[in-house]
Amino acid sequence: MRPWGVMGMDLFELSNNTRQTAPLADRMRPRRLEDFAGLNALADGGFLRKMIAADNLISMILFGPPGTGKTTLANIIAGETKAEFVKLNAVSSGVAEIRKVVEEAKNQLKYYRRRTLVFIDEVHRFNKGQQDALLPFVEDGTIILIGATTENPYFEVNPALLSRTRVVRLRPLAQSELVALLQRALTDPEKGLGAKGLVLDDAALATVAELAGGDARRALNMVEQVAMMVEESGAKTVTPAELREIVGERIVAYDKKGDNHYDVASAFIKSMRGSDPDAALHYLARMLAAGEDVKFVARRIVICAAEDVGNADPNALVVATAAAQAVQFIGMPEAQIPLAQAVTYIAAAPKSNAACVAIGKALADLRDRPVGQVPVHLRDSHYKGAQTWGHGRDYKYPHDYPGGYVPQQYLPDELKGAKYYQPADRGFEAEIARRLAGK
Repeated sequence: MRPWGVMGMDLFELSNNTRQTAPLADRMRPRRLEDFAGLNALADGGFLRKMIAADNLISMILFGPPGTGKTTLANIIAGETKAEFVKLNAVSSGVAEIRKVVEEAKNQLKYYRRRTLVFIDEVHRFNKGQQDALLPFVEDGTIILIGATTENPYFEVNPALLSRTRVVRLRPLAQSELVALLQRALTDPEKGLGAKGLVLDDAALATVAELAGGDARRALNMVEQVAMMVEESGAKTVTPAELREIVGERIVAYDKKGDNHYDVASAFIKSMRGSDPDAALHYLARMLAAGEDVKFVARRIVICAAEDVGNADPNALVVATAAAQAVQFIGMPEAQIPLAQAVTYIAAAPKSNAACVAIGKALADLRDRPVGQVPVHLRDSHYKGAQTWGHGRDYKYPHDYPGGYVPQQYLPDELKGAKYYQPADRGFEAEIARRLAGK
């Protein structure tokens, strides 16, 4: 077995014919660590450089959205070290194949003093049995695992396996990084499009970078698509407007089941809580444009109305609940209107989490201290025999007293004097505080 032998092709020794027929994104793939776009953002103190220079590999999980270079980085690490390289398919590789790879890795280590790097793309697709089969050999160093995933590994990867790897997060490329990559692709006569003479000015390059949304593969595919389209017409320059017509609209990165889903939902809620209606509308739009379940969005709005606005503006919960009902009644796309109404109302409303804090305190007392029995005078006295036990005796009916209030004990003896609800001094809750203080 030799590096890249499992794939039957050396990615660093493509023939001239293959280079010309391979997609532009593959031809422009970096071969050295210093050429890797976005390296400074993920180098984590330069540990990748130091690890490669010392040929001292560790197992890691490369985590990031599509087009950020996970596979490229694994190829670079393997190419710049002396490790044997094996690539497994996360969908089709069974436990038997894993064991075969492990046995070969043991032989490489025993006879050639060479470690084996096992690359698994979309490692989150490995089931528990497959991940468990890898675990002891990652732990004892028989193999070096490099897993790549677009899903948050803290959600999707076996915790035992995750604890034995280092998570390296790759971010989407910045617009300036994408523009630099595209400029190289347009001028490189061997791997790129330099021989075609295609010209994209700064505005056009910025447009491609914007439409790509941080995805290098998508950006290069767009430019290659543009090159093929304009080659037929004989044109050499392309305007931003023509670009948009050829490649279409920008695709918003959003995975309804993945990490991005939770990040956008979190930003959405925090924007409403933080009283920023514009930001809240932005994240609402991102979710709706990506096809998020509108019932999920409506539930988040209702929760925010109760948790973060509360009694500072009790109407917020009314508006949120009405919006949730309207969503089910009218459906999309019109449902975006009541959702937007509820979002802007909640974002602009005065905020108080006093009710949320109060129930948390009450539940904590139930968990952490004796809470006693319901006082006898508050117990149900309507069923036969209850009064013989004293239920309801000495209970004072508040409506029989001036102002509808009369002091009496409501909490059990063990909790007498406990204070859970502390109204804020904002919005309608300030009025509630005044009422409670004056009773």
